[in-house]
Amino acid sequence: MKITVRSDGFEGYKKRALTRAAKLARREPIRPEMTITFDNPLTMLEVLTAERIRLCETARRKALSISALATELNRDPKSVRRDVLKLESAGVVRLHEQINPGHGRVRIVEPTAKRFELIASF
Repeated sequence: MKITVRSDGFEGYKKRALTRAAKLARREPIRPEMTITFDNPLTMLEVLTAERIRLCETARRKALSISALATELNRDPKSVRRDVLKLESAGVVRLHEQINPGHGRVRIVEPTAKRFELIASF
C-alpha cells in the first residue's frame, strides 16, 4: 500500500472523493491507498519536518523501538518519542507493543505504508 500526503485541504479531498465515487459507480477497480490531507502546505511542513522524514525513512528500512531509533538517528530519545507521537497522530507511522524478554514490553515504530508520496500545492 502507498500513502499520499497532500496539502490541498477540503476542496482537494472533495474532488478526489467524487472521482473515486464515479469509479465505484462504473465498477472500476480501485487500488488500495491511504491519503493524508493537510489544510495547507505550512501545516504539512509543520508535521513533516526534515528530522521526522528521516525518522520515517529509518523506520521504513527496519521496524525499531523508539530508543533504537534514537540511537540510529543519533538523537535524544525524548525528541524521537515526541516526533513519533506527532507522526502517529498524522497517520504516517504506527506503534505496536512487542514482548522484550526479561525487560517487559517495548513499543516498535513502523510505517503505515512502504511507499510515501508528498504532494504540496501552493
